[in-house]
Amino acid sequence: MPRIIQARQILKRSLSNGGSTPASMDIPKGYFAVYVGEQEKKRFVVPVSILSELRFQELLHQSEQEFGYNHPMGGITIPCSEDVFTDLTSRFRIF
Repeated sequence: MPRIIQARQILKRSLSNGGSTPASMDIPKGYFAVYVGEQEKKRFVVPVSILSELRFQELLHQSEQEFGYNHPMGGITIPCSEDVFTDLTSRFRIF
């Protein structure tokens, strides 16, 4: 349970630093944006329920270590390939 709380805190800090940008305006309630990629970043809109997934929490922790909380794109940046991210999230029962 503490890891879920920690993941929510990471998300809150990230969103508070990103501000309100036009890209963040089209995100439905209950979802948030993540930018995935090692070079070019692709935007994914994912449900907040993904925060309860241990593997996603690990990705958030890695993101925190690599990028901190300043996300100029207005969402969380995940430092992994799109293939890894889509493969990982396809295993979750949240979508």
